[in-house]
Amino acid sequence: MKLLTEIFSCLVDEIHTSVIATIDENNLPVTCAVDIMDYDDEGVYFLTSKGKGFYKRLSNNNNISLTAMKGNSTLETISITIKGTVKELGSEKIGYLFSKNEYMNKIYPTEKSRLNLTVFKLYKGNGEFFDLSVRPIKRIEFSFGGEKKEKKGYFVTDKCINCGRCKEVCPQNCIVDDKKNWHQVKINHESCLNCGNCVQVCPVEAILKRI
Repeated sequence: MKLLTEIFSCLVDEIHTSVIATIDENNLPVTCAVDIMDYDDEGVYFLTSKGKGFYKRLSNNNNISLTAMKGNSTLETISITIKGTVKELGSEKIGYLFSKNEYMNKIYPTEKSRLNLTVFKLYKGNGEFFDLSVRPIKRIEFSFGGEKKEKKGYFVTDKCINCGRCKEVCPQNCIVDDKKNWHQVKINHESCLNCGNCVQVCPVEAILKRI
């Protein structure tokens, strides 16, 4: 739970603006920039106006995909991605969100101008925290709201003969000897780029990909 809170805090307080993908009436993807304004142990919050196409798309399909990034260059980048489900909460939390995000008072300066605003909560989903600013890189998969954590990336099967070829081509040195099975290697998923180099060079096809 502490880790999840830290990720949500980074999303809201450090990055703040995200790109959210939704599906339109023609089943085509549409993206828009959205500020993520608050979080708690159960998810994150944002708002929109009922007059926007974004609201219509959310009303028709409450599944979204979110990406948020910060960093002045590629090698300083931290990103958070979440695939999940939202629900509309209405106007009750708007006053609090405006008090926490004071710049919103310049966009919607009066109570009457906020008449059409409504709050959404991203309350369950799967996500990934990815940090390119450290070496080796850091990747953390997470889930919330009762969703089962998705296992992604590559894994080594019992066919491994520990020939060492995968280690030679791994850009992050995340393939190491498996201490429990001395004749095999294993992949440190928190440092894996999912590049697939290991699969290409394995002579016995011992490495497979999840999903």
